[in-house]
Amino acid sequence: MKAVVFLGEGKLDIQEYPDPKPGPDEVVIRMKASGMCGSDLNHLHGPLRTGSQLVIEGHEPCGVVENIGDAVRPSEAKVGDRVMVHHYDGCRTCQYCRSGWTQYCPNARTVYGGLDGDGGHADFMMVPAHTLIKLPDALSFKTGAAISCGTGTAFGAIKRAGVSADETVAIFGQGPVGLSCTMLAKAFGARVIALDVEPSRLQMAQQFGADYIVNSREQDPVVAVRELTRNGEGADKSIECSANATVRRQAVQALRRWGTACMVGVFGTIELDSEELIQLQKTVLGSLTFSKNLQEECALFVAERGLDVESLFTNEFRLDEAERAYELFDRRQIGKGVFIFD
Repeated sequence: MKAVVFLGEGKLDIQEYPDPKPGPDEVVIRMKASGMCGSDLNHLHGPLRTGSQLVIEGHEPCGVVENIGDAVRPSEAKVGDRVMVHHYDGCRTCQYCRSGWTQYCPNARTVYGGLDGDGGHADFMMVPAHTLIKLPDALSFKTGAAISCGTGTAFGAIKRAGVSADETVAIFGQGPVGLSCTMLAKAFGARVIALDVEPSRLQMAQQFGADYIVNSREQDPVVAVRELTRNGEGADKSIECSANATVRRQAVQALRRWGTACMVGVFGTIELDSEELIQLQKTVLGSLTFSKNLQEECALFVAERGLDVESLFTNEFRLDEAERAYELFDRRQIGKGVFIFD
């Protein structure tokens, strides 16, 4: 089979691997869609890697079960099942693994598609059967790929922040995760203010249901949010998806008293004035990806409400176009890309 590996320092390669054969508790998935994620670029530009350091990329996998191990129960997987993957494994016995938060396992964590486990940028992907989540029939494989990271991460943040229908939510950053937050917050019934510096992203946010859009290059985002809220008090909730230190500070400043900010963008620093937290009694939360249970809940939510998650993808590629795809992605000349398989 063909597979994409990152060599480091901005280089990648398409290599031939033997088709995987499942162990007793494993399944082999024939890939149908594998999404590109912004966090891929951190691995693409990491240090040079060779030999056993190379792993198959892609942590937004979705496909059809092709083969199963002898110990896999029918309730876990059957050949032909349409599935997503919760792209983590662990010891399977600690409190985190048992609760579905496998990514926090302190004993034996594996991350598929970028760190130490082979991912979905390949014709086939092999994972433990317990990582599978059934893809609702109403959802496309591309939608399942989005839910497997970016949209699932947005759903986790919406739940973490406790967004409700009587609230105004300011969403800072309208990349794939921010756009998913906009779509989901509207589906939760909230009033949404979408902020970004790119007009094309703001246009998409409007299409995804944003009540108001704010170009932070043209307006002071904090002032703009306050002007759009009752008595100029600020938003009830904010979700920050850019990982920019200035934007993180603005996401807190744009809140009313007792408001809650949820930080989703990874890496970088968070620098806040103590008055914002103490005198104004604001709450700042962090939210990292999602549990296995939340991924399933997100898929069902999207299916039941008929949300057009698939439209997040702006470009489709074949696996042999991986070098061009990531070159365009790295230069921000495309939005969110996805690899499609026959």
